[in-house]
Amino acid sequence: MKTEKEKMCCGDYYFSNDKELVMDRHKAKKLLHRFNVTEYLMNANARVILRELLPNASKRIYIEPPFHCDYGYNIQLGEGVYFNVNCVVLDAAKVTIGNNVFIGPAVQMYTATHPTNALERRTHQMAKPITIGNDCWVGGNTVICPGVTIGEGSTIGAGSVVTKDIPANSLAVGNPARVIKKLEK
Repeated sequence: MKTEKEKMCCGDYYFSNDKELVMDRHKAKKLLHRFNVTEYLMNANARVILRELLPNASKRIYIEPPFHCDYGYNIQLGEGVYFNVNCVVLDAAKVTIGNNVFIGPAVQMYTATHPTNALERRTHQMAKPITIGNDCWVGGNTVICPGVTIGEGSTIGAGSVVTKDIPANSLAVGNPARVIKKLEK
């Protein structure tokens, strides 16, 4: 029988108030407090905190505090990833971000999703992964919904709500985001 954490990580319905998951979120919150409040600058101490919070991230990343996530261990970051201020990554499922990706301020990535049936919603939820390819730029205040893949080389305009996959080398804008232009490689 799978643990609630195993169910969460593989996309099955799970109970988010499971003791192990609550403890994992508390650990992340303590690390985030140190990063966002105690350090509040990207320095050597902040890098040590981020290595513990984000064990699947490359060493060459830059995250401008404040930053928020649920667990940290479900976030995989490539080389040269930059997060501007006030970003939120709800990482109940895997969030994979390629190399040289720029994330604007106040971008929000949500892997968690809930049943539409109110009674079911009381007891469980599920999560769907998010993937952002290499060399993407996500404009400020963008929301990326559960299960979305953004192809490499794409740009997402500020304030967009990405509800469906975006092909590689595309400019997508709006709510919901739609491709308005193909970009050169």
